[in-house]
Amino acid sequence: MSLDLVVGVLSLQGDVREHVAALAACGVRTRQVRRPSEVDEVDGIVIPGGESTTMDKLARAFEVREPLRARLEKGLPAFGSCAGMIMLADRLVDAVEEQQTLGGIDMTVRRNAFGRQVESFEEDLRIAGIAGGPVRGVFIRAPWVEDVGPGVEVLGCVETGPAMGRIVAVRQGNLLATSFHPEITGDHRVHRLFVDMVRGAGG
Repeated sequence: MSLDLVVGVLSLQGDVREHVAALAACGVRTRQVRRPSEVDEVDGIVIPGGESTTMDKLARAFEVREPLRARLEKGLPAFGSCAGMIMLADRLVDAVEEQQTLGGIDMTVRRNAFGRQVESFEEDLRIAGIAGGPVRGVFIRAPWVEDVGPGVEVLGCVETGPAMGRIVAVRQGNLLATSFHPEITGDHRVHRLFVDMVRGAGG
């Protein structure tokens, strides 16, 4: 149990409740983060799936973008799933005009790389650092990683089909990102990995 830890979930838009439930199942306290003051009250933060352009606009409107960027630069652990991966990318392909990210991971991410909603799919993935067999990856209008810098560890790639070899899970220091949605499968191993990262960072 890690009830001494408080892990925030950026709660501007997206699948917030699912991440809160997954983190609670890992034995940590959670806090929904919407205001600048709440950024300083967490030991780590999850940036959920949703719509990255809307999330970006709301982060600026609620004035949480800059405080969150500042804490990420100081080492705050963060986990981004799907749109959260986009938010943690240093570079985007096919970004909409004036779209901004929080950055932090030296990677280029392509938005909606796997196609439209109707082209959503699931696949079992081997994720480095996660024992117990494959993780079920649920991809919904998902991004993929086009390239990574030398400090980024590739944790998982698509293993079958036309997208075989595409990077879908990465880690750089205290930052973790996945193209897929582990929060909706009932398998909490990715969240446990993140909780271990938060604990290891001194949270």
